[in-house]
Amino acid sequence: MTITQGSALPDVTLIQMGANGPDPVLLSEKTKGRKIVIFAVVGAFTATCHSAHVPSFIRTKDQFNAKGVEEIICVSVNDPFIMKAWGEATGATEAGITMLSDAESKFTTAIGMDFTASSAGLIARSKRYAMIVENGVVTLLQEDENPGICKVSAGEGLLASI
Repeated sequence: MTITQGSALPDVTLIQMGANGPDPVLLSEKTKGRKIVIFAVVGAFTATCHSAHVPSFIRTKDQFNAKGVEEIICVSVNDPFIMKAWGEATGATEAGITMLSDAESKFTTAIGMDFTASSAGLIARSKRYAMIVENGVVTLLQEDENPGICKVSAGEGLLASI
């Protein structure tokens, strides 16, 4: 079942690279009492994700902060080592965007945003979407029509709907 506005996020553990290696991040703790943005990409270093999706949130981070968003989180079905390297390569880490790994696709599958495109080598990946979450509940969800397009889930697209 695909998550919708008004749905509570599932209580899953994602992974973030810390100073001493991979650290678990309990999503319920991350979202408790906070207003955050979560956006998901098909994969680190893939064309649209690298050149459009992540940069859109780097460009709009201050505008989200002005609207009360406390944190912007990028989620991808990649390992935490790749997410760390990608955050550094795109400037997302320096901009203050949190890069979280959903390595086993547990979160992505639990919210019904998983897909497979075997011909492109994309197995158990995430659809492209962005959401605003307040105290663990989705208050706004925008999904792009297909993984190669980044419009409504881009930073500017999400801001326009607030």
